[in-house]
Amino acid sequence: MNADSSVMQFFPSMLSTAQSDLFAETQQIGLEQKKYGLWAVQLKDTNGSQDGTFIGFVGLSEPSWKAPFTPCIEIGWRLGRKHWGFGYVTEAATEVLSYSFGLLGLAEIVSFTSVLNTRSLAVMERLGMSRKFSEDFDHPRIEPGDALGPHALYRISSEEWAAQSLS
Repeated sequence: MNADSSVMQFFPSMLSTAQSDLFAETQQIGLEQKKYGLWAVQLKDTNGSQDGTFIGFVGLSEPSWKAPFTPCIEIGWRLGRKHWGFGYVTEAATEVLSYSFGLLGLAEIVSFTSVLNTRSLAVMERLGMSRKFSEDFDHPRIEPGDALGPHALYRISSEEWAAQSLS
C-alpha cells in the first residue's frame, strides 16, 4: 500500500518495504503506550466478523512538527487503492471520532491534507468537519514551491460532533 503511487500520490514519497515495516512497528508501539493511534482496518465477512483482509489504517496521531494549530490530535487514514470508493474510510473514521469524543473525552480533532487531495477533503466534509480557508498552511515538511505543500486544515469539536450525532 505504501509503495503504490496512487495511494501515495499526495505524500512526498512512497515508502520502501523497510520504511513501511518501521512505520507499522512504530504505530504498534504507540498503541501500546496510549489509548489511541493508527488502527488497522480489516474487511468484515457477511456475518460481520473480520475476514482478516488488511485494507489500510484509520486513527489518531499527534503531529511532531510545529504549526499555528499544534499541539493537536489529528485523524488520518490510508487505504489500499482497490478499497477506495466503498465508504470504508468514512465508516471507520466515524467510529474513531465517536471513540475520541466519547471514551477519550477529547475537545477537538483536526485533519489536514494537500489541497489537491479531493478524496480526503470530501471525507473530512462527510465527517462534519469544517474548514476555515484562513487556517490553511504550507506543510513544514514539504519543500517550498512543491505543489503538495499547500494544505487544508479541517476541525471538529466535541460539541459539533454531539450536535450532528443527535440530528
